[in-house]
Amino acid sequence: MTQPQTEIAAADAAKIDWPAVFAQNQGWMRAVILARLGEPQAVDEVLQEVSLAAVRQTQPLRDPSKLAPWLYRLAVTQTLLYRRKRGRRRKMMARYAEKFQPTEADVGAVDPLGWLLADERQQRIRTAMQRLAPKDAEILMLKYTQNWSYHQLAVHVGVSESALEARLHRARARLRQELAELEVIEKI
Repeated sequence: MTQPQTEIAAADAAKIDWPAVFAQNQGWMRAVILARLGEPQAVDEVLQEVSLAAVRQTQPLRDPSKLAPWLYRLAVTQTLLYRRKRGRRRKMMARYAEKFQPTEADVGAVDPLGWLLADERQQRIRTAMQRLAPKDAEILMLKYTQNWSYHQLAVHVGVSESALEARLHRARARLRQELAELEVIEKI
């Protein structure tokens, strides 16, 4: 390419509508990342890193028609970087655990059976939450993990506070029913 053609290509690349590009390509990028990671909860984090890397590019794309293959390569690269970071964190935690192993004299030592039972109970609660309708799970999570007030929830959902209270009451009842079916609590 000659110098004027390079400047034109750089100007065209700078005009890329990134929100539209990510909205158009988000589905297949999610599938690629999920296939390589196997962790649904990590997909959003990696996708965010892909979008940041795309926007921060130092060399503009010369051919905007090759945007999808470029995004694919970027998604794969960011996935690999995420896996490496996770591996380093896992090794660091293992080294820490090895260095500071609890002794029999540790008063704060966790009972292995109690830990296992608590972990199993948490897994069943997650399963019960996944069985709920997305709207019910959302308001329960916002209320009890983010400590949102009824007013904040009502504004977020777009209903009155009294309607929100009724909806939250029904969501809690459905959650209790799911927990009873999974034998986390006694059947009602």
